[in-house]
Order: sequence, then structure tokens, then C-alpha cells
Amino acid sequence: MYCHSVSIFNMNLQQQIKAKANEIFPELVGIRRHLHANPELSNLEFETARYISSKLTEWNINHKINVAGTGIVALIQSSTNGKCVALRADMDALPILEENKVEYRSLNQGVMHACGHDAHMASLLGTAFILNSLIDSFEGSFKLLFQPSEEVFPGGAIKMIEAGVLDNPRVDAIVGQHVLPQLSVGKVGMKSGQYMASTDEIFLTVAGKGGHGATPELNIDPVVVAAHILIALQQISSRFANPAVPTVLSFGRFVADGRTNIIPDKVVLEGTLRTFDELWRRKAHNLIQDISNGIASSFGATCEVRINHGYPYVYNDEKTTDIAREAAVEFLGSKNVEDLPLRMTAEDFSYFSQQVPGVYYRLGIGNDGPLTNLHTATFSLDENALLTGCSTMAAIALSLLERINAE
Repeated sequence: MYCHSVSIFNMNLQQQIKAKANEIFPELVGIRRHLHANPELSNLEFETARYISSKLTEWNINHKINVAGTGIVALIQSSTNGKCVALRADMDALPILEENKVEYRSLNQGVMHACGHDAHMASLLGTAFILNSLIDSFEGSFKLLFQPSEEVFPGGAIKMIEAGVLDNPRVDAIVGQHVLPQLSVGKVGMKSGQYMASTDEIFLTVAGKGGHGATPELNIDPVVVAAHILIALQQISSRFANPAVPTVLSFGRFVADGRTNIIPDKVVLEGTLRTFDELWRRKAHNLIQDISNGIASSFGATCEVRINHGYPYVYNDEKTTDIAREAAVEFLGSKNVEDLPLRMTAEDFSYFSQQVPGVYYRLGIGNDGPLTNLHTATFSLDENALLTGCSTMAAIALSLLERINAE
């Protein structure tokens, strides 16, 4: 069990964290804007990695490059032995054409940091600066993981784990932070236990017999077959899933490449399955296969089903989350730490939290202006969030390391 203390921080340490955060904050704004203007897609974060490495080198922080491709692992280690806490930020951008009219808008046409990964990297760099400045204030080490390819299966987290980032020194706990537009600047949000859903990609190819639209008796119409399959699959979440287990099965792509009077030979459907139970997840996969094949066969058509098994659900270790919440409350005040509901979005941080106790929390970036959501061409954030982001993560990291050392 983790031991509990009356106060996680002494006032002097809190003041030091805040002072260092204020010192580095103007530079973090510039770092974030540079990263925003120069986004790179998953597994192509070459210039991003070089830029991050240059900052770590400038601050004399020991690090390795080219980990699991473009990843970076930095280590801030005190002179005394102790446990190790890892801190993670993702690096990749999205294939979105930015519509924001700002001086630091994306210079890479059709690529945009529309999920806040630029802020994640800048914030973690700020945390690194703070922790490195306070290296005499803790026992043990902090491992900083700059991870490529969160947005694309199979994700960079599993590749970094395979590359050994959780060893030498062995990581005892891990912390991740992600921006949330629906949360105001100055706030963070947390949830213990299950937090974000597992995710799978569903690909269906319905093959029939195309022909003239005026002679349906000569065709096996894959458009009609696919429509029946699409409607029937909706019963998986409404009639097969346990209502106590959140489940979403959505299809965002339906391609029937014919014309008004041309029935195509095949139709392609693409969708996603999200849930929170691994046994049910496997059963749902089988149901998708059986229902799709059965309906297609009844019409004389065929259906090829391919399911890309994606990230597991994110689980926030209760003890680790409790420590993080206590640290955040003491550092920010109770009114600035909110409880979060389940989310059906997914994150490959889940692979890390399967290996070691972890906490994945949200950083508020909203203000009184128009709300722009994640993964949109107009996504933006209040850069004051970087101040909260770097300092709160440092506070959580220091608290977590102290408490784990005291076990």
C-alpha cells in the first residue's frame, strides 16, 4: 500500500515548481508554436524529434534518440537511488488541412496538430526543465517518453515497450496528460479505473454482381446487401451488449462506386468498435463476422470481414490516480480538479498502463472563446494551459515518486 502523508509538498517545493514553470513558460509558448507550424504524420516525426532533442541537449538532459523509430527517451536521475516514474507525451499530427488564421499555422499542407500533441510535447519539455532544475529535491529518476504514432495502429506505445523503455531503470509508475477543450484553463480532470475505450477498426467488403440498375433481376445488388448488413450490425450494441458495458459500433465510410443506373460489383464499409470488456470485445468480433456473412449469403453475395485489433481500454490504477489527484488538489486547489466520466475515445497509453501502474488525466485548454473540438480543422487552445500543464505534471511526478519510494 502507498503510505499517506498530511501534505504532499512543503510550501518551498511548491513555490520552486511554480517559479521554474513561470521561468520556462514564455519559451514553451515558442516551442509549442514551432511544433504546431511544423507538424508531421505518424512514424514520420523526424524533424519533430530533432527539435525535441535539441532542447533536451540545450538543458543538459541525457536522452536517447531513434527509439522505436522517431521516439525519444530522456532520463533525469538524482545522485541517490530510488524508484522511477515515467512521463509520456505523443508526437504525431493528423492529416487535416488547418483553417486557423494564425501566424504559426501549419506549414505542412494537409497536416495539422489538431489533437494537441504539440501542447503535450511542449508541456513535457517544460516538466523536464522543472524536474532537472530540482534534481536535488528527489531520490530516484524520471523517464520522459516522447512517443511517435499515437494516431495510427498499431501505435507507438507498444513499439516503445518492445524497445525496452520500461526497463533500465525499471519504471514503477507512468503518467500521461492530454488536453481537453471542454475543461477550462487552470483545471485538470481525472478518473480512477476504466477511463477510455478499447478500439478496433472494422473493414467489410460486400461482393455481389453488378449491372444495369433497370435490370435488378440480373444482378446481386451489393448496395442493398450492405445496407441490410449495416442496419443489422447496429443490433450488436443495442441487443447483444450488456447495457452495463458501454459499447459503440459506428460506420463512417460506405462506398458504393456506381452511378444512378449502374449497380457496382462491390461495396466497402469501414467502421469502429469501442468497448470496455475484453471477453465481450471478442464476442462482438465474432458477431460482426457471423451477421455480415449470414446476411450476404442469404442474398447470394459474399462479405469479407477484416478486423484490425486496436488498443485496449485505458485503465487508471486507483492508487496511482489517488496520489495524482491529491497532488493536483494541493497544487491547484480542489475547485480546479474535476472528476471525469468514461470516454469512448481511445489511446495507446493503455499499453503502458497494462505494464505498470498508470494515470492518464486531462488538461484544461478552454476559455471564454468559441469551443473548437479535437480533430477539427479549427482546433486551437489557450496557451496559458502550458503553464498549468508543465507545473502540474511536475507536481504529480514528484509526489508519485516520493510516495512510491516510501512504500
